[in-house]
Amino acid sequence: MADTTSTKQGNPAVVGLAGFGMTTLLLQFHNLGWIGLGPVVWMGLIFGGTAQLIAGLMEKSLGNSFGFSAFTAYGAFWISLCGIWFGNQFGLWKAAPIDMALYLLVWGGYTTIMLAGALRIHRAMTVTFFTLALGFFLLSAEFFLKHAGNESLAGTVKTVAAWELIFCALSALYMLTAIIVNETAGRTILPFGSPVIR
Repeated sequence: MADTTSTKQGNPAVVGLAGFGMTTLLLQFHNLGWIGLGPVVWMGLIFGGTAQLIAGLMEKSLGNSFGFSAFTAYGAFWISLCGIWFGNQFGLWKAAPIDMALYLLVWGGYTTIMLAGALRIHRAMTVTFFTLALGFFLLSAEFFLKHAGNESLAGTVKTVAAWELIFCALSALYMLTAIIVNETAGRTILPFGSPVIR
């Protein structure tokens, strides 16, 4: 007879959410002028990028298309963003403000697609993806304003986006905490909330 027992696997989402949340938080600290770009680049390449990408690939083996798409995509986002920063630093395919505006606009579009799925998962996921989509659109607007020469308004939008994305990062870290606490406790202590759309 075949062995029907299965070995419990770890949840790769705990790595994906940590990589996403912590790297997003650091970038907003940079955007508010609290830290330099260095820690964000290395965090983006190693944890937000590579580790999150690996977590996404692990979600595939669990049959989770949402997690597979989200973690691999945002892992690739962080790696590509770090590549843009390196390119700008060393004069290799430098990205102008209009380039960044459209780059971030495309990511806002992808995140809106993921938000449509998040609405059917739970409220914590919905909040995270809603605030992330809004953050991408705000940052895109910042670079459109820079392209138009309106640096003052662009700076204001950047600050608003930073605070809004701090909330997004904390929402992702709440989900990370809930997964770990609930699993170790063997019961629901931190709720995720019901789906917005059933």
